[in-house]
Amino acid sequence: MLNTSLNKSLRMMFALLALIMSIGLVMPTAHAADEQSSKQQTATTSDADLWRAVKAGESGYSTDKALEANVLINKAGNQGKEIRNTYLKPAIVVAIFGIFGAFLFFYLVNGPAKLAHGFSGKMMERWTKADIKLHWIMAITCFILMFTGVFIMLGRHFIEPYVSEGLWAGIIAASKFSHDWAGPVFIVSWLICMIKWMPLQTFKMYDLKWFLVVGGYINFGPFKGKHPDSGFANAGEKMWFWTLAIFGLFISISGLILVLPLLDLPREASIATLLVHGICAAILIGFTIVHIWMATVLSEGGMESMISGYCDENWAIQHHNLWYDELKANNAIKYQD
Repeated sequence: MLNTSLNKSLRMMFALLALIMSIGLVMPTAHAADEQSSKQQTATTSDADLWRAVKAGESGYSTDKALEANVLINKAGNQGKEIRNTYLKPAIVVAIFGIFGAFLFFYLVNGPAKLAHGFSGKMMERWTKADIKLHWIMAITCFILMFTGVFIMLGRHFIEPYVSEGLWAGIIAASKFSHDWAGPVFIVSWLICMIKWMPLQTFKMYDLKWFLVVGGYINFGPFKGKHPDSGFANAGEKMWFWTLAIFGLFISISGLILVLPLLDLPREASIATLLVHGICAAILIGFTIVHIWMATVLSEGGMESMISGYCDENWAIQHHNLWYDELKANNAIKYQD
């Protein structure tokens, strides 16, 4: 009986001791697991906060002392890229294909503005040789800038997928080189043209009628045969001039800022400059297409004056009658020999 009680007591003591030892082993493990889970949760929260701050463009610390070196991801850069891809690229596409297509449709429906009395055969001076040289220097460099700019901006969409990597790299390198070096020539020629031709480009009250009858270019309906008064430059040419003057100034300044290597601008300023440059380019591309259509196929005899410097007398009478009358009154018409 005594042995049975003793054995029972010993078993109970061993069981109690085992229970105590088990609790002692489990508690540190559970505590360690809770601590590890807490650390993981804290780390996850800290990482999320860190990357949220980085993506928001907040500054940190870097041993690099360059401008904005403490900013890992620049918010303005991503926003500028989104604006460029969402709005600027489609605007350039519309400026090229939309406006060209609209004028092509107008030409097919309306035809050119023909001379009411045909060509007289007498050619009178309209532009000097210096004017012609200036015009074509500016025009050629403008074309180079437009084509290379379009390649740089949109080439990855309509060129890169269809050529080899080496050819694509060569196209981009050549485009950038041509763009950078044609820019200064354009700026100088643009500035001289603006100064030289500005006195001829002031708007007059009779220019309003030119717009109301669409310059006399429409060959049907109530507008047919309407030839509004015009001085040396008609209202459309004046609009083109001031568009080139204003946006040419912005595109020249922004272009210089983008290529000058010594300028260390904040990222926000660089992105804003790039967007201004692109917006001005889209506007000038659109107006250039309009200018080319109006001066060539839509105006019979119009292109001749910018090639030789002389225009047909009947063309001058029909499209620039006030200028012609002034020259005739002053006996200042210079005919081609």
